[in-house]
Amino acid sequence: MSKRPTLLQHFRSFAYQNNIRDLDKALEYFAVFGGTGWDVDASKSLDALIEEKILRNYEHLHKSMTRYTHNNPVYHTLLSLVALGTDHEHDAFKKAKIGRDRGEDAIDYLEKKSLVKFDLSVEKPLNEDDGKSDRLLFDLPFMRFWFAMISPNYKSISKGDFVEIKEKWEKVRENFHILLTNLLVREFVLQQVAVKFADDPIASIGSYYDKDTHIDILAKSKSGKMVAGACKYSKDPAKMNMVESLKEKCSKTELNVVEYVLFSKNGFTDEVEQYQDESITLLSHDHLAGLLDDLREEDLLVYTNRKY
Repeated sequence: MSKRPTLLQHFRSFAYQNNIRDLDKALEYFAVFGGTGWDVDASKSLDALIEEKILRNYEHLHKSMTRYTHNNPVYHTLLSLVALGTDHEHDAFKKAKIGRDRGEDAIDYLEKKSLVKFDLSVEKPLNEDDGKSDRLLFDLPFMRFWFAMISPNYKSISKGDFVEIKEKWEKVRENFHILLTNLLVREFVLQQVAVKFADDPIASIGSYYDKDTHIDILAKSKSGKMVAGACKYSKDPAKMNMVESLKEKCSKTELNVVEYVLFSKNGFTDEVEQYQDESITLLSHDHLAGLLDDLREEDLLVYTNRKY
């Protein structure tokens, strides 16, 4: 496998390998099995596959994980916290009740092992005191699932009792893939703005955060012009307040934003559609499905880990 493929490359490989062309199903299954290279029978329910491939192979998988974590309780605690949404370094240290020095040493190790990576704010806040500690993401979706759901429930799983893990999974499964979707929207936005910014290439893309503000997507061109984006997953079409909120955040942080991109899974109200101008791009589920266009054998990554 090539050195650290992008999330989109992993996603396209997963969809091609397992012949999944439906975006929702691909996202749901990828959030659990992404990055493993395992064959996944998408005709089976996700719950059935989790039991078959992960829960019933727990002992073997656990031994594989110890190569990375050496059963270090600090590593496990931090990884589980990040996996479940406490994704800023110092917030995780506080919840884990460990000091900053010890925590940073642990994160440095976990980054070197390619378990986590930093998702730095594209732009620094105006006031240095308003900065927030660095954000962490998992490198591979499967690892995030393992440390969110499997590792914290190892006692019952190791005994063959899957009731607890299934109950906890049921509570989070509906929204578990949203983080991955946000990251894939970034990739899609990068593709879209690359054309508009052909003469002023995008130099970096990620998010923006400080103590009070978070912007889902922020891309910065070589000259310093920026594209800001927001993502929404409600069952109803997005309303004008989504546009207004994003513009307000950009104004508050005094970012040099020249383009806005809004992703709403279920589209937008007529008011938003009519408000749209050249500086605003609206994306919905149908647009994002383009990430799976033209899948071919060249998209297939070669994984060397053991298959289950």
